[in-house]
Amino acid sequence: MKLEDFTIGIEEEYQIVDPETRHLTSYISELLDKGAVVFRDQVKPEFLQSQIEVGSHVCRNVEEARQEVTRLRRLVSDIANENDRRIVAAGTHPFSRWKDQAVTERERYKGLEKDMQMLARRLLIFGMHVHIGIPDPDLRIDVMNQMTYFVPHIFALSTSSPFWLGHPTGLKSYRSVIFEDLPRTGLPQYFESAQDYERYVDILVNTHCIEEPTKIWWDIRPHPKFPTLEFRMCDCTTKVDEVIAIAAVIQAIVVKLIQLRKSNQSWRIYRQALIAENKWRATKNGVQGKLIDFGKRQEVPFRLLVEELLEIVDSVVDDLGSRAEIEYINTILETGTSADRQLRTYNETGSLEAVVDMLIEETMSGC
Repeated sequence: MKLEDFTIGIEEEYQIVDPETRHLTSYISELLDKGAVVFRDQVKPEFLQSQIEVGSHVCRNVEEARQEVTRLRRLVSDIANENDRRIVAAGTHPFSRWKDQAVTERERYKGLEKDMQMLARRLLIFGMHVHIGIPDPDLRIDVMNQMTYFVPHIFALSTSSPFWLGHPTGLKSYRSVIFEDLPRTGLPQYFESAQDYERYVDILVNTHCIEEPTKIWWDIRPHPKFPTLEFRMCDCTTKVDEVIAIAAVIQAIVVKLIQLRKSNQSWRIYRQALIAENKWRATKNGVQGKLIDFGKRQEVPFRLLVEELLEIVDSVVDDLGSRAEIEYINTILETGTSADRQLRTYNETGSLEAVVDMLIEETMSGC
């Protein structure tokens, strides 16, 4: 494979906020109508009317990915601003209630509500998905198996949902807790090959567990329509610099693992229950906590494991043109994630409205 095969695509789910009340507002239908010509097929409704999803074009490198994310944020923000609305990139809203949100009038979402009942109605959460192009189906599965180990590391860098229904949750990502109430979420299962995965999907479809494979919502999944591996573990990430740094790290790890595979080497496959322990630690403490080093059988500061990870991928970042973007990971380690900044703002002001104001400003920083 050539480096240009490892394309990047980024999807983000934004909150639509009333800047006066700071509450979420059911505005997606009007926003899509007003922006139909500009958005084309890159902006879509989500399950709730206060959510909007954007998806980048296929990007050849992180520089193009940055241009796409900033362009889409500007487009959506400009139309929202014209109608006295704002957008926010974060995993949960600090205080708006799921009971107050209207479900989008689309057949898919009505079906989800019917199938999942209250579990679906509680999905007032917002994520970021990163696609990395891997044309070979068997290679996609092999990389998914190995990348599962890194889910907690990547996820921790994105944490942006410390509040729920007006309360500090004590967690850096409450979004992940809400989402994992659904079936077929969390860490992916291990598969021997693409054929092995297809057999699994066929069983689910034939036994009416799902209608089609997009309803497999794991942290990593082979995308059913595109030749990509989709990384779905992240909270919607507030600053563009953070988004691009995380996408760059994911791409670099994928490329490094495939390089190792060519030398008959692979990352060790660890027990899923152990990786789940690390994911819980990331959920609770984000970048401020400790993860388990399975090789040493010790808990170590998150920062040390990420520094080791950056050393591992260092040999590929220049070829990918992503050194500056990946170096921003050190800024996240130093200053914390969006969740840490939200909590600092709340502790300093005692105001969740001030947290929303901070998120509105940071969402458009650099755009």
